[in-house]
Amino acid sequence: MKRILLIAVASGLSIAAISRTAAADEPAHVMFNPADIKWGDAPPALPPGAKAAVLYGDPGKPGLFVIRLKMPAGYVVPAHWHSNDEIVSVVSGSAAFGLGDKFDAKLLHPLSAGSLVVAPAKHNHFATTKTGAILQISATGPFDMTYVNPADDPRNKTGDKK
Repeated sequence: MKRILLIAVASGLSIAAISRTAAADEPAHVMFNPADIKWGDAPPALPPGAKAAVLYGDPGKPGLFVIRLKMPAGYVVPAHWHSNDEIVSVVSGSAAFGLGDKFDAKLLHPLSAGSLVVAPAKHNHFATTKTGAILQISATGPFDMTYVNPADDPRNKTGDKK
């Protein structure tokens, strides 16, 4: 009987140790108030002028990430695509999105705060805002951005080929 009790206790401790190890590998719980967000320059793959903040994950690594993009009035992102699906929410302001191989104002769909856009992987799309907007972008990394027209890629204008 003592042996059975000892085996049961040892098994329970082993399961508890495994559970703690798995919990240590899980991502951290994240909560933000808008005032807590740390804004910096947007990645060089985006046209200059926008600000960005990483809210969750690491866009440069495999796995889920969430970022915010603060686009100033008149900001335009030319036609491009990503290797992975992209989910974009308009957090504040308004923006317009279109599908196609080049920016075309006639193809824009205006969206206000609270709107959602799902851009499937490898689908050409573009975006703009007349008055400014904050977008929240969720995707699976690593983040990449390929412009349909290489001349539109701001990295080609700065010499950074990443």
